[in-house]
Amino acid sequence: MTRSRRSVLAGAGALTVGAVAGCLGEPDLDETVDGGYAAFFALADWTEQIVGDEKTVQDPIDAGEMGHGWEPPADIQQQIADSEFFVYLDIPEFQWAQDVVRDIGDDTPGLTVIDGMGDLSVGEELSPVDNHVWVDPVLAQSVVETIADELAVMEPENETLYLDNADAYRERLDDVDQQFQQLAADADRDLAIFAGHDSFGYVEDRYEFELHTPVGTSPDEVERESDIAEMIDIAATHEMETVLYDPFETPGADELPRMVEVLIESDDTMVTEAEPLSPAEGTTEAWNEQGWGWVEQMTELNIPSLRKALDA
Repeated sequence: MTRSRRSVLAGAGALTVGAVAGCLGEPDLDETVDGGYAAFFALADWTEQIVGDEKTVQDPIDAGEMGHGWEPPADIQQQIADSEFFVYLDIPEFQWAQDVVRDIGDDTPGLTVIDGMGDLSVGEELSPVDNHVWVDPVLAQSVVETIADELAVMEPENETLYLDNADAYRERLDDVDQQFQQLAADADRDLAIFAGHDSFGYVEDRYEFELHTPVGTSPDEVERESDIAEMIDIAATHEMETVLYDPFETPGADELPRMVEVLIESDDTMVTEAEPLSPAEGTTEAWNEQGWGWVEQMTELNIPSLRKALDA
């Protein structure tokens, strides 16, 4: 997973995390679904953990694409209306899903609409600016519980199965929480640079470290020269050797974000490596082949990358 100064300067090496955002076409959606849809990768993975083999869960977003700003195919609304359930988050980051729910309505015969944010509210725990609740393993447990409860109401005959599966999966999420806690305890640094959009706010607050990002919470924001200059200054001041980047925001499979290349090539920094950090909005073909779900993205990719960047 590591990209080094040598590989960047020589143009060699390959991004092993798979395809990058925007390089694949629209998904091949089934005409009918014996099950339902989830609005993006994390929700689809969690819902699959809950229903097991009882239902099919479709993520309409292709591997290699992120959920933010996704443009759905024209027939997505009808596909969802013809399914049994639709799991989404009622937040602006997934406007297309909000539009589908608004247009279909929550009283479509045979369709259960599940808002994973149901037991979460903007307030002391949630920021009105950052809605990336799915990155936090503790908040994720609440979303999983909400999905399971709603599915149990939808299908009472499988209530025990769904709730038991959710309990078992929340134990796995709790283990991820423990690994993050250990990471924070072992870390010699409490600051790292993340060349991506600001998507780890809840994780930073919970485990008391900071990821400096050049832009805000939207992946559509573009960094300015002053933002890159600030990152160079931070990397130099804190003698950082490893920085982080979003694998879904790379310009190509063999490339790093421009701002990361600048950090590695700069004579003012000690940066020699870049490690991927996934906001878990999507997946890749390579990760699918390895059987990676949300938990594995955290334990096999994110936590090891953070350990390097934070000297843990």
